[in-house]
Amino acid sequence: MAGSHIAIPTILKVGKGTMENLGTYLKDNEFQNAVIYFGNGLIDMFGKDIIKNLEKSGINILDYMELDTVDINDIINLAFDIDSKAQVILGIGGGKVIDTAKYAAYLRKLPFISIPTSASSDGFSSASASLIVNGRRTSVPARMAYGIVVDTDIIKSAPEKFLYSGIGDMVAKITSLYDWLFESEKGYSVMNDFSVMIAKKAVNSFVRTPFESIRDDLFLRELVDSLAMSGIANEIAGGSTPTSGSEHLISHALDKMLERPQLHGVQVGIATYLMSKVQNHRYVRVNAIFEKTGFWDYVSTLDLNRDDYEKAIDIAPSIKPHRHTYLHEEEYRELAKKILREDEVLKRVFG
Repeated sequence: MAGSHIAIPTILKVGKGTMENLGTYLKDNEFQNAVIYFGNGLIDMFGKDIIKNLEKSGINILDYMELDTVDINDIINLAFDIDSKAQVILGIGGGKVIDTAKYAAYLRKLPFISIPTSASSDGFSSASASLIVNGRRTSVPARMAYGIVVDTDIIKSAPEKFLYSGIGDMVAKITSLYDWLFESEKGYSVMNDFSVMIAKKAVNSFVRTPFESIRDDLFLRELVDSLAMSGIANEIAGGSTPTSGSEHLISHALDKMLERPQLHGVQVGIATYLMSKVQNHRYVRVNAIFEKTGFWDYVSTLDLNRDDYEKAIDIAPSIKPHRHTYLHEEEYRELAKKILREDEVLKRVFG
């Protein structure tokens, strides 16, 4: 019987000042010719320093540019314009540019280095990209990062809303794993024990991290490490089941419905608390981490609409009809809507 073969990053550097050593990491892995994609506004902010540092380390930068598109057709054109001498693609910025870089790398069969400037979701470590295909946001297969380099000083300087988004996306593993268990007990799926172990360790390690402020170095490092482990859990499972359950379906439904959705992890976090109440599983822990980090304080300033979430609950099963989460059963959709209206914590969130 064949064994498992999974891709994991060869380079994993998380800590203070890692960006200064980027050239060394590339040289150590025998990369010489690089293409760099930056997120909007990042070349002026710190991109020029990164380019200077890389050139000082003897890295030849064939091309660099800022990107602000996740349209699949733009990325296909971009990918096939890449110089044939390129040995590695670097994506530096938020989710958009990292998704673009990893998909371009996938198309050109090139290694990709993921360098997130915020810890807003586990996208920087996953082997899929969220792109616009025929006008709709769609998850497509992409490249597992050859390397992940995260400078916690840069993460710390990002607006706080991105940290809240990362916290929401990380805590979601509590409900997504319980959905997977529910699904497997109903005979719709088979759990991968190793993947479950990795995802569980990631979320439990994160929620138990002591902190005074969400900008503490230890807290940020733990958040990034745990988000990176989530990407590995998905790779082992061969899909996003360990880290994306009913809470993500609600967020995806909101993305389709709303002209201006909130950050992914913010929507996911609210839906995680709601679904933990539906599942009657660890909701005290979920509420405690959202309380202590200030997540609830932040989301209660967003002028959210309860009706939107109610509609999203009904749409959720159609987002992934092949899944069978709690929300794929009518009794739990009704319970979710009841909790949405009556729960004291959510009353504060929705005003």
